[in-house]
Amino acid sequence: MIRLIWAAVLTLLPGVVHAACETARFEDRDYAVCSVTADQDLRLFHTGPDGLYGGFAAINQALEAQGQKLGFAMNAGMYAPDRSPLGLYIENGVESQAIVTAEGPGNFGMRPNGVFCAGPDGFSVTESRAFAAAPKPCRIATQSGPMLVIDGALHPRFLVDSESVYVRNGVGVSADGQTAFFAISDSRVTFHQFARLFRDVLKTPNALYLDGSISRLYAPELGRHDRGLPLGPIIGLVVPRG
Repeated sequence: MIRLIWAAVLTLLPGVVHAACETARFEDRDYAVCSVTADQDLRLFHTGPDGLYGGFAAINQALEAQGQKLGFAMNAGMYAPDRSPLGLYIENGVESQAIVTAEGPGNFGMRPNGVFCAGPDGFSVTESRAFAAAPKPCRIATQSGPMLVIDGALHPRFLVDSESVYVRNGVGVSADGQTAFFAISDSRVTFHQFARLFRDVLKTPNALYLDGSISRLYAPELGRHDRGLPLGPIIGLVVPRG
């Protein structure tokens, strides 16, 4: 039986921006889920004036001078050993890495993979080749893979009885494109288990895997500031300090 237990109900007060991060339990496994609406300030971060950000603390330090901070953040897609994005990367409307549509190895190359985009009409997760054929006007975009949910169906290569288990994180988008759900597992899960969280609980018709093993979350509401080796792309909600 599908079970989802939200740890808290957040009351939105006028003039106060909430990150809306909550704890979910689904099929005896715990997840952290952060929701963002299309009118909020969701950004991608990779390199600042002093070089690679690499982690959440450096981003918060950079935002502090602007009277802002991270409401939540997590790693935002796969990257090369030098921490550069493997696929399409658009930050503040500027493309610094082109989309990759060729077949390739690893999880990134497990076709279909996809692109998460935030643009003037809201959020989307689109299969990479479809995106390349009809690019969207993205303020931010990151390519990763594999897709978790594709038009309501799980990725065809996911196995119910897979023995490949990792801490995993990903993003799904509501049917109207106005809400994005960023989730990370608290324990090791299969692709099939993780994808079903998005399809069956969060009800996102399309969802994208961001990464596994290195997956980390910054969510003050949940007392989370995961640490580890320097990250490549990071996505986060920016809110006012105070």
